[in-house]
Amino acid sequence: MAISANRLELLQIADAVAREKSIDRGIVIAAMEDAIQKAARSRYGTETEVRAEINSKTGEIRLQRLLQVVETVENVSTEISLADAKARNPEATLGDFIAEPLPPLDFGRIAAQSAKQVIVQKVREAERDRQYDEFKDRIGEIVNGVVKRAEYGNVIVDLGRGEGIVRRDELIPREIFRTGDRIRAYIYDVRREQRGPQIFLSRTHPQFMAKLFAQEVPEIYDGVIEIKAVARDPGSRAKIAVISKDSSIDPVGACVGMRGSRVQAVVGELQGEKIDIIPWNPDAATFIVNALQPAEVAKVVLDEDAERIEVVVPDEQLSLAIGRRGQNVRLASQLTGWAIDIMTEQEESERRQKEFQERSTLFMEALNVDEMVGQLLATEGFTSVEEVAYVDLEEIAMIEGFDEDTAEEIQARARDYLAELEAKLDDERRELGVQDELRSIDGLTTAMLVALGKDGVKTIEDLAGCATDDLVGWTERKEGETIRHDGALSGFDVSRADAEAMILAARLAAGWITEEELANQNDEIGDAGEAAEEDQPAGTILEG
Repeated sequence: MAISANRLELLQIADAVAREKSIDRGIVIAAMEDAIQKAARSRYGTETEVRAEINSKTGEIRLQRLLQVVETVENVSTEISLADAKARNPEATLGDFIAEPLPPLDFGRIAAQSAKQVIVQKVREAERDRQYDEFKDRIGEIVNGVVKRAEYGNVIVDLGRGEGIVRRDELIPREIFRTGDRIRAYIYDVRREQRGPQIFLSRTHPQFMAKLFAQEVPEIYDGVIEIKAVARDPGSRAKIAVISKDSSIDPVGACVGMRGSRVQAVVGELQGEKIDIIPWNPDAATFIVNALQPAEVAKVVLDEDAERIEVVVPDEQLSLAIGRRGQNVRLASQLTGWAIDIMTEQEESERRQKEFQERSTLFMEALNVDEMVGQLLATEGFTSVEEVAYVDLEEIAMIEGFDEDTAEEIQARARDYLAELEAKLDDERRELGVQDELRSIDGLTTAMLVALGKDGVKTIEDLAGCATDDLVGWTERKEGETIRHDGALSGFDVSRADAEAMILAARLAAGWITEEELANQNDEIGDAGEAAEEDQPAGTILEG
């Protein structure tokens, strides 16, 4: 059978569109079928259920009208009686559809225009879906493109099979691109939006630098060297922490390259951004000392619960450790995830002297002793009256100039002071209205009850309604800085686990949960919910 020219032309158009838009040929043919169906409905009536089929090999168009088999016909355009259906197809049953052939359709100008709009819309939707499916799996990759245009500081990039955008805040400062320039950027997000998939690119993202190193350093690409962390001040300075899985390979040297060739290639792409390559270390203190390079560190003091560290540097190293406008310490903090406080050796010495004087004064006033005794206790490392009251008697008696009788007298005075302080705190607790039943919660001292009362927690129910953060506080990072928010018990040595245990005990005491529920809580798993089933049209399409 010969194939007419217009049929061949239809298939050629489908092939051309599919190639140009990089979409499946079947999608284009399906769009044409939808367009023909729409044109046919405008010819035979919008209520008519028309089905169009295009033979993908011959280009032949086949039009059919679907009539539903019903008991009583109410609309002859869409329904057919069971008796008439059986006359056409003996296997027809109620609910089936009988396909009735329709004559070929001559497109008018309006119908052709309408069909064109349908095809264009379907093809555009298919192209958008193809772009989204292609680029959503490429998040985290570096892509090369050509600048298409720049508008309002944003750069639109032609990626070949898609279009990306580098927003103004994702460009390196003082960086200017013009139409036709080649650009390299990092895909950090792909979103499906009404106007099509939006591909967001960045040149300031920390991972952009990490991926550039992976391209320049074969050991990183092969996985021998791992990039553990990256911190950037785009266009100015950056720090990158690396570690080698092979002890024979120096991670810093490999990233620097022969005469700095590898790192210079990355620096050139980042518009001269200075890069400090830091050896990563699992020990937080060592890693932070490395991160503060090129400054030298004399001593560090870690507070692991608050993820805070005090760094002591020589007086002449202070400006180098902080960096211009705080850049060095800020990048080191971002790289390590720790809040870093920097002080000079002189400042630390002054602080230690102040703390020593405060402890000596505390012992003098609490124990009613002279300055020499107070200083002796502070020198031996005692930091609180509680330590003096409950430490082994021998530890006090061993202090030079003390004997057992002196040690007993000091401990007796310490316990009397604590008893008096406890009575005062208990009176303050009552004045605040903190109920006695809170004393039954393990771990809560009278001083803690006073602190809770000042924060509005006065009953078992109040404590039961608290979150862990309400008691011990929390930290958050804003613009690279760690901000600490205090809780009601932040001034006490209470861990998050201790706070959780207190809240759980309060909920048990308040009757919010039972012992059995507490024992079984780890076995409880929330239901994920069932996926909704789609309604499928009943009936089978039968040939008439």
